[in-house]
Amino acid sequence: MKLVRYDRNGAVRLGALDGEHVVDLLDACPTGTPTGAIAALSDMMRLIAAGEEGLKAARAALANSHQTGTGRVPLAKAKLKAPLEPALILCSGENYWDHRDEKPEVTRKDPEFFLKTGLGVVGPEENIVRDERVTRKLDYETELLIVIGKPGRHIPRDRGLEHVFGYSVMNDVTARDRQVTLRPDGSSVYHLGPGKNFDTCAPLGPCIVTRDEIADPQSLELKTWVNGELRQNNSTARMIWDCAQLIAFFSTFVTLRPGVVISTGTPGGTAWGTDPELGGKKPMRRDVVAPRGYLQAGDEVVCEIERIGRLRNRVVAAQP
Repeated sequence: MKLVRYDRNGAVRLGALDGEHVVDLLDACPTGTPTGAIAALSDMMRLIAAGEEGLKAARAALANSHQTGTGRVPLAKAKLKAPLEPALILCSGENYWDHRDEKPEVTRKDPEFFLKTGLGVVGPEENIVRDERVTRKLDYETELLIVIGKPGRHIPRDRGLEHVFGYSVMNDVTARDRQVTLRPDGSSVYHLGPGKNFDTCAPLGPCIVTRDEIADPQSLELKTWVNGELRQNNSTARMIWDCAQLIAFFSTFVTLRPGVVISTGTPGGTAWGTDPELGGKKPMRRDVVAPRGYLQAGDEVVCEIERIGRLRNRVVAAQP
C-alpha cells in the first residue's frame, strides 16, 4: 500500500493511494471494524505502532472501498501532507561514492551519523523557504527514507529489514555555507547541526510505501530535477552501507521504535559539487545537467524514487 496523510477541511486524515484517488481509511472502514482498528486508522503513528493488525485494517478498508465506492477522494483535489511527522530524523551521510567524490575528502570507517529536527518537516507541494539570514547556499539531496515498524536494539544486519514498516522520500535540504568551512590548508570542518537544521529543511512524501511492496530497497532508481533539469540520477544499489546495515548501525546506539525514521544519504549531483569555494569537485557525467549554482527563490525541486513517487516543492524567499 501507499499510505498518505491529507488535509480535509483543516483536519488531517489517513488515506491510501488507489490509482487517481485517495481512499479515506476511516470512511472506508467496513461495518463491524473493531474499535482498536479504527483508532489505528486515525493517525499514521498509531497505524505504524499497530503493526500487522493495523495493516490488516487498512487493507480491509481499501478492499471495502473497491466494492462499495466509499471514502474515495480524487487525488487531484486532495492536499497531501507529509506522510508522517517524526520528532527526529536519524541521518546517514557520505553514503554514495559519487557524492564523496564531488566534495572535500572525508575518511571514515562507519556511516556518518547526524540528526535532523522534525521541526523542519514539510509535505508535498509545500514551500522550501530560502532565508538569506540562514544561508546563501541552499542545496538539495534526494534520499530514501526508512520508516521503522518493529522495535529493536542491537539488530543484526541479516534481520534489519524485518524491522521496516515502509519507505518514503526525503529531500535533505542543506545550508552548505553553514555545513562546511574550508581551512587554509584545504582541509574542511563540518558543522552538521546548523547545516542541516532550519525551517523547511526536511520535505517528506508523497507517501509511505509498505515494506511488502518493496522487497529489495537496494534496487530503486533515484532522481532529482531542478526546474526540469535532471541533476541527480543514481540507484540505491550504489549505497556504501545498505538499508539493513544502517538499521543495524543506528540500533547500536538507540532503541529503534515504531515511527522512527532513517534517511540513507544522497548520491552525487548536488550543487556543492560545483562550488570551489567549499571544496566542490565537479564530477564529469553526461547523464545529468551540472548545477549552475544553488537553489534560488522560484526554483522547483522534484525528488523521485522508483516505486514510491515524486516529492515536489517550490523554493520561495523568506519574508522580511
